[in-house]
Amino acid sequence: MDFRLTDEQRDLRAGVRDLLAGRYGREALRASVDAGGALDRGLWRELGEAGFFALRLPEARGGVGLGLPEAVLVFEEAGRVLLPGPLVATHLAAGVVEGAAEGASVVTAFDLGGALVAHLGEADAVLGAPSLPPGEPVPSADPLTPLHRVLSPPAAGAAAAGAAVAHREEGTLLTAALQVGSALRTVELAVRYGGEREQFGQPIGAFQAVKHLCARMLVRAEVARTALYAAAVTADAAEVAGAKLLADGAAVRNARDCLQVHGGMGFTWEADVHLHLKRAWVRAEQWRTAGEAEELLAAELASAAM
Repeated sequence: MDFRLTDEQRDLRAGVRDLLAGRYGREALRASVDAGGALDRGLWRELGEAGFFALRLPEARGGVGLGLPEAVLVFEEAGRVLLPGPLVATHLAAGVVEGAAEGASVVTAFDLGGALVAHLGEADAVLGAPSLPPGEPVPSADPLTPLHRVLSPPAAGAAAAGAAVAHREEGTLLTAALQVGSALRTVELAVRYGGEREQFGQPIGAFQAVKHLCARMLVRAEVARTALYAAAVTADAAEVAGAKLLADGAAVRNARDCLQVHGGMGFTWEADVHLHLKRAWVRAEQWRTAGEAEELLAAELASAAM
């Protein structure tokens, strides 16, 4: 099986990167932080117009007609820039919830386990729920991911429960893509800072300890990306779980190592590194946690050994 990207896929990735660089650069990221994580509806509609949410919707229904591998590439780019909002849930809601495909609606999901819902305060719908449930705000580790606790989550019918299973696999894979994008970005941040910051008359990147940190970061990110791309092609539940497990580990550990490369500067509010770490923590709890992924993989291994 050939996992190399096609020319069209490379063009898609480059186009999305250019779009986000122009529309959601560092100044926009900082503006989002200052706004307390409030969603930019204008940006949301622009994403819809660019086909971000309708990427996998058939052309006959007004979508782009691409598949999971292409969606993974797009979400990886969104992860690089820490694009906020319930991107995965709105993408999954395209063609199901009115306005989701066009970016006219913001759709969130019960993707954090239990009764926690991200961006509920600004959502127009919750994926799989008959109505928008009330909730109370709770503290969030990530300033760009406001959380609400829903006291009485609505019960899903049989049809909705079946759709939720499919949504969970796709949501897990797309969240893994966001994590991989963040992991790759923190590699870039660490390498750049290592080349700029000088100590003892030379860049700190010349020191072996810093080189080793950056090398481990790169290996983690690339291994996770390889697993992600493979799972996007096979759509196998065990491979999706494995990809999420590797992506979560890469995003969290790379952000921590990036903080170490930055030293004291990395812990200041002015640096962006802490935002990657906080988002990685939240995403690690979305759609499928490490514990759930390990249980699924263990069951698959036990089944194969019988």
